[in-house]
Amino acid sequence: MGKTTGFMEYKRSDNTDIPVEERIKSFREFHIQLDDDKRMEQGARCMDCGVPFCQSAMRLKGMVTGCPLHNLIPEWNDALYHGQVEHALSRLIKTSSFPEFTGRVCPALCEKACINGEHGDAVTVHDNELYIIEKAFERGEMKPRIPEVRSGKKVAVIGSGPSGLAAADELNHRGHLVTVYERDDRAGGLLMYGIPNMKLDKSVIDRRRKLMEEEGVAFITGVNVGKDVSADEILKEYDAVILSCGAKQARALKGGDTEKIHGIYYAVDFLKSTTKSLLDREGSIRDRAAEDFLSGRDFISAKGRNVVVVGGGDTGNDCIGTVIRHDCRSVTALEMMPEPPLERPESNPWPEWPRVLKTDYGHEEAIRIFGMDPRVYETTVKDYITDKKGNLKKIIISKVSFEGRQMKLVEGSEQEIPCDLLLIAAGFTGCEHYTAEAFGAELNERGVIRTGNGSFRTSRDRVFTAGDMHRGQSLVVWAIAEGRACAAEVDEYLMGYTNIRSCL
Repeated sequence: MGKTTGFMEYKRSDNTDIPVEERIKSFREFHIQLDDDKRMEQGARCMDCGVPFCQSAMRLKGMVTGCPLHNLIPEWNDALYHGQVEHALSRLIKTSSFPEFTGRVCPALCEKACINGEHGDAVTVHDNELYIIEKAFERGEMKPRIPEVRSGKKVAVIGSGPSGLAAADELNHRGHLVTVYERDDRAGGLLMYGIPNMKLDKSVIDRRRKLMEEEGVAFITGVNVGKDVSADEILKEYDAVILSCGAKQARALKGGDTEKIHGIYYAVDFLKSTTKSLLDREGSIRDRAAEDFLSGRDFISAKGRNVVVVGGGDTGNDCIGTVIRHDCRSVTALEMMPEPPLERPESNPWPEWPRVLKTDYGHEEAIRIFGMDPRVYETTVKDYITDKKGNLKKIIISKVSFEGRQMKLVEGSEQEIPCDLLLIAAGFTGCEHYTAEAFGAELNERGVIRTGNGSFRTSRDRVFTAGDMHRGQSLVVWAIAEGRACAAEVDEYLMGYTNIRSCL
């Protein structure tokens, strides 16, 4: 696939970024795409490897490497190299529901499994994917695909995150009448309010929603199913229901009565407040400058504050990038785990997921602005210091050690640091229970909805589940894979058979 000797002739070229000092002045996306000729060269680097691990989704030592959607990566790279962008699109959307999302926010499991990466640089699969889909929208090739025949069956999808959208998209194209319910004022779930705009411009979500509406999917926002509308009402109106509400039960910090302290927030609440304020002001935040935004007070502001972020994942990094755009005084990121190595150890060979240090955009920006990496490893919060009004002023941090999976504070390692805004990005413990309970769907020990192995059917008849509400906190690409697979099972339940392709 691609050019036989392409991986030897062309070096890897990633999309470039707007310089840090410039990009932190706005909330706009900051990646600069390669031109058409350079992108074709990157497609040419996809070699005739024989066994394309990039599309395998193999589980090795408890972690997956390769694409969970089993995208036909060598095929669309080959088409890209030959300038056949329309054909590349046809191969891409055969397996991928929303390449414009994964092409922006996916950590590229495919690239970590690319055989070029064993001894050199992997193919730019992530950037190639984004180029193909954005070129298709630009050229007007992403036209509504309206089903010619309708089944008459009605499906309700509760939650409009990536799994709910993927399930709705597949079932609608199959001919069912699909309605998506979302409790927030805008569709997208964590795509809309959990990922900041500079990483995923919200106009991209609105564009996809508009396309889905033109194809026949109905969206009802601002309705909290299980509270505003009862489960019985939904089950009376629809032939099947999919619960795809995510795993939004945030993990709290131990120690101290944090609910009574002013200045402590969960990361998702903080990120949502910024995005919602920007959207409510402009309708679109593509051209909204950070300094203009900061004049308002209808959001959780980090301006002039000493910020500490607890948690080292993608959400923690997004918080760092956001508070820098707020013009914070300082930012520190606490991570309980040890600092990863810079290079793969022998115990972590290709094609396993590389357990190495990743410096993301937020870390890069903090290093440039404050002159140091914000991350402090093997450290957690031990206690909080407030003023008489209960406003957070400082925190006491402590080094930690592990005995097996049990974490312990290291005595004598305590340190007091300034902090008047603490953001908790420590992950999630499962789904919020009320929707599952309203539908009578049982939960398992992980706090998500119980189903049989390899199934998306809940303990309640006609009720299915997908995404993080089913598998627990995970990646956007896994949520899309779950949504597509769940759609196939729902379709088979409704029709007695299915021709929806399940990738799981």
